[in-house]
Amino acid sequence: MTTFTEGRHPGEFLMSEANGFRSREKGIILSGSGIVIPGTILGLVSVGAASVAAKAGGNTGTGLLTIDATTPLLDGVMPGVYTVRCITAATDGGTFRVEDPTGDVLGDVAVGATFSDEVKFAIADGGTDFIVGDGFNITVAVGSKKYAPSPNVLVQAIAGAETAVAINLYGVDATAADVEVAVFVRDIEVNKSKLVYESTVNDANKKALKIAQLAAVGIIAR
Repeated sequence: MTTFTEGRHPGEFLMSEANGFRSREKGIILSGSGIVIPGTILGLVSVGAASVAAKAGGNTGTGLLTIDATTPLLDGVMPGVYTVRCITAATDGGTFRVEDPTGDVLGDVAVGATFSDEVKFAIADGGTDFIVGDGFNITVAVGSKKYAPSPNVLVQAIAGAETAVAINLYGVDATAADVEVAVFVRDIEVNKSKLVYESTVNDANKKALKIAQLAAVGIIAR
């Protein structure tokens, strides 16, 4: 006897949606996402790579800011320019203040120490000391705006996708190439038991967070 296992059907999770096409948009599942079955909770890759440059006009100090090679992007990171400016000069040292792209102060960091809030970097001393006003700009690029299964925490290659914002209608194989698909992004009710989570979303608390994130964009799971 042959046993067949029935997979998920497109829209099996859907309870209601808005009139017309208000609830749906055309999206792209990012290559490398693997097989994404109907009802998978998705995040948007909204953040790209980070790069650094000295402030306009250059610096007196010859030290360098180096972005962390492994985890340059941390929770809460956003596209735009982070400013890092020397507020206190010192022999073979100094203190720099870090502001996010909206102008909010994230904190201060000493030369030789590591800063870890939204972005991660360290500033090394050079042969000539920094003076007040010296500084660097860290530019965080806008991401691809493609979708990926929403992980529990930030993953560097798909930064931004850790926040759930959509659900895919049809199953796709995005193992080796981007795939276009219809996604639900607002004003729908879904059957919670029919949703599919990325593998790192593996306990009740993590799943509850995804449900809350979906609710924030008008996707209500019951």
